[in-house]
Amino acid sequence: MNKITNHQLYRLITAHFAEIIREPAVIFWGVVFPILMAWGLGIAFTQKGEVHLKLAIVKVIANQNTMGETKLAGFMAANGVKKDSSYTIDLKNEKLGNVSLAFFETSWPNAYTMLKKGKVSMIIEDGPAGVKYHFDPANAEAKSAYQLVSNLYEYGPTFYAANQSGIEPLTMKGTRYVDFLIPGLLAMGIMMACSWGISYTIIDRRSKKLLRRMVATPMKKSNFLLALITARFSMNVAEAVLLFLFAWIYFGTKVQGSWPALIVLFLAGNIAFSGISILISSHTSNPEVGNGIINALVTPMMVVSGVFFSYHNFPDWTIPLIRYLPLTMIADSFRSIFNEGAGFMDVWREALVLASVGTISFILGLKIFKWY
Repeated sequence: MNKITNHQLYRLITAHFAEIIREPAVIFWGVVFPILMAWGLGIAFTQKGEVHLKLAIVKVIANQNTMGETKLAGFMAANGVKKDSSYTIDLKNEKLGNVSLAFFETSWPNAYTMLKKGKVSMIIEDGPAGVKYHFDPANAEAKSAYQLVSNLYEYGPTFYAANQSGIEPLTMKGTRYVDFLIPGLLAMGIMMACSWGISYTIIDRRSKKLLRRMVATPMKKSNFLLALITARFSMNVAEAVLLFLFAWIYFGTKVQGSWPALIVLFLAGNIAFSGISILISSHTSNPEVGNGIINALVTPMMVVSGVFFSYHNFPDWTIPLIRYLPLTMIADSFRSIFNEGAGFMDVWREALVLASVGTISFILGLKIFKWY
């Protein structure tokens, strides 16, 4: 009996780890997919590529004599390249990047349909009384298109190319979007791996009566759960290392702060979400219910915790609440270490809170855990 107990945790860890790595889907979603996401978003928001904006032009004709005599029609004929019912204007700027504007001449009903489907960002009304711009003020792309097109129409195409004085694009490490993205992806990887790799695994085995078989053996609940956490943590380390290596080689991402602080915070984040995952899966035996619980936990945090964009875009009264979410604490602390040179003294409170939350959740989950 003692011999079984002494080797039980080790054998459980190796068994769980073997189950994880033998599934190709685990390797793809845990290793390949985060790297592809980092590559795609990093390329889209970091490199100075060409921006394509599409706009609809609706001509308002008072009478037959005004047809084709509007200022905008003359401007497009003089500066654009016409193809069928559309004009294209290409603007060049070494510092701001190149912009391609496509103007589609159409009717009001079709213009509204194109706007609803996202085919155009803005509708331009071209009539004898002048030019009017119709767009959603909450749409950042439409607002940018309005500023660009209004300046273009007023000052001409040379305005964009000549408007470079005083502009210094930020290329310093830590100020790019990819430097904001990578720490967020690392934090999200911890949450997703623990939530699905631990919670769903327990719920799925309970629903298939596999845990009932395990309890028939001389197995301790703590050994079973600790083995599952340890195997998942090992995979999380491998996934995080591969993602960071890719970001370091491809984008030049660097850790400007303390490596020991980063390691401690990474461990605390795993403890937090592992404990929470044990707690929410301690009783559930229905996979559909478990799927809903896990999604209810991870989806709101993935949206509001600032993984892909700053949570400061949300109303001010929500910011204090968002800051205390586990994913937000991990992502913010990772970014402070990566981009601001933070050390252990800057993130120890967050690490302590995360570790405490995980430990308390694990103890509670262990207390109420049921095999079937």
